[in-house]
Amino acid sequence: MSENTDGFSDAERAAMKQRAAELRAQKGVKGAAKKEKELAACLEAIQELTGTDRTIAERFHVVVSEEAPQLDPKTWYGFPSYARDGKVVTFVQPAAKFDTRYASIGFNEDALLDDGAMWPTAFAVVEWTDAVEATLRDVVRRAAG
Repeated sequence: MSENTDGFSDAERAAMKQRAAELRAQKGVKGAAKKEKELAACLEAIQELTGTDRTIAERFHVVVSEEAPQLDPKTWYGFPSYARDGKVVTFVQPAAKFDTRYASIGFNEDALLDDGAMWPTAFAVVEWTDAVEATLRDVVRRAAG
């Protein structure tokens, strides 16, 4: 990842360009057509992944679909994401995206996870196991409300 003079890495710049393209693709699209287009984009983003990233994203998609069907699949900076009222609640950040050693499952501030003075908002996932799935099912249920 080379750094540009503005402080953003090439990967970060690419993610910003992806987000701009996502917004352009949705311009003027509303209702059921928008949801269909966003679902297709989410599934396409998952299909473009490889190896462990793809396994994690595919399984997480199943978890969200089963535990929080009220969340809408979409992409966000190219990540498979799930939103409530247009705001991303949770997402998968593939390891390959920023050349990290693990994928992350993240939860934004619209996730209903508040628990005292501190709570987790991201989980590093190096492989999908039954224990990982059980934990994420619980967190997704809570996050979705």
